[in-house]
Amino acid sequence: MARKKRETKTEETALTDGGGSAGEAASANGADEVQAVGADADEPGEELGAESAVRDAPESAVDAPVLDAAPTDGPDAPLVEQASELRTELEDEQLDRVVEALLFSVAEPLTAQRIGEAAGSSPRRVKSAIDRLRRDYAVTNRAFGILEIAGGFRLYSKPEFAEYVARLDKVRAPERLSPAALETLAIVAYRQPIVRADIDAIRGVNSSALLKTLMERKLIRAVGRSERPGRPLEYGTTKRFLDHFGLGSVKDLPRVEDLKTP
Repeated sequence: MARKKRETKTEETALTDGGGSAGEAASANGADEVQAVGADADEPGEELGAESAVRDAPESAVDAPVLDAAPTDGPDAPLVEQASELRTELEDEQLDRVVEALLFSVAEPLTAQRIGEAAGSSPRRVKSAIDRLRRDYAVTNRAFGILEIAGGFRLYSKPEFAEYVARLDKVRAPERLSPAALETLAIVAYRQPIVRADIDAIRGVNSSALLKTLMERKLIRAVGRSERPGRPLEYGTTKRFLDHFGLGSVKDLPRVEDLKTP
């Protein structure tokens, strides 16, 4: 009995000693794993630090575009142009006033290109300024507007004020075209380019004096020479003709069929 108890105690002692060794080994392994995890976490920590620096940086420093290095041609060019417009957006109001002053200063239509050259701006920005002026005139109910005519832009008084403008025209006593001159002008407009001989054939009379008058009024001009014998001059209408009759181009002329009396 005593021998059996001693064997049992010896087994318990062995188990106790083995369990202690296993626990120490487990603790050592756990410490190594913790140390390894801490070492691996150094790199993510650096990334988190960089993200924090970006997050704490001023918004202008993070989002500001580097325009100087941007391309000036290719697929990204429109983006650069838009960024440039943002920098000059505060100048739009001044450009509107300049465009308005230029339109007031002349009687004939001005192209966007010509306005841009005088204003030191691009034709596209000039057209944007004209759109803004049109909206401003509409909102403030002005008596005039901007009309696109004869390949350009000009100021015009609204139709509801035509009666008053007509009274002023009577005071000015403007020169009016005779029926014969209007007839000749219509022939040139619809048949251009056309030589004098064909005009005379249509009218049945000599049109030399009328052609001279129309050229002095700058309603027609010589546009070239015919291949016929003698190479006679060919006549066509001018931009002033389009402006005078409120046409954008000769394509806007009424159709001959519509002018015939029923």
